[in-house]
Amino acid sequence: MTDAIVPKAPGKVRGRPFEKGRSGNPTGRRVGCRNKTTIAAASLLAGEAEALTRKAVELALGGDPTALRLCIERVLPQCRERTVKFALPPIESAADIAPAMKAVTSALADGMITPGEAATIAAVVDTFVRAIETSDFERRLKIMEAELPARPRDVPGMCATRLSW
Repeated sequence: MTDAIVPKAPGKVRGRPFEKGRSGNPTGRRVGCRNKTTIAAASLLAGEAEALTRKAVELALGGDPTALRLCIERVLPQCRERTVKFALPPIESAADIAPAMKAVTSALADGMITPGEAATIAAVVDTFVRAIETSDFERRLKIMEAELPARPRDVPGMCATRLSW
């Protein structure tokens, strides 16, 4: 008996039969094509929807917590964020942040908005201020670039031979 290692014959690589980034079915599953299990379950339940719904309601009325939760989820829509109505001062520049944040904290203190809503509004104000600061920075940079001379030799005291432009 020899302890020699026998190399495996070339073939499909287990776990990664396709090269990275390339699918075995580039077109993918057809639109509207359903799983066989889904089709089988739908055919079994086709005529029983009313009876199953009635049974779920009976179990919910009998006190079954799972059936009760299922029925409530179907009857009541999922809670969405409420609209928040309060006076937010207009924000024209970074200087307008203080009055805007004062309005947010006052509304929070008065109970008009929740802490989560206040945090969301404060984040919106912060994003708005960053946008103002960015546009202001760009405006100032353009002004400075316009004031710079076009060529280094136009700047007094600079020798163009020493600088590599």
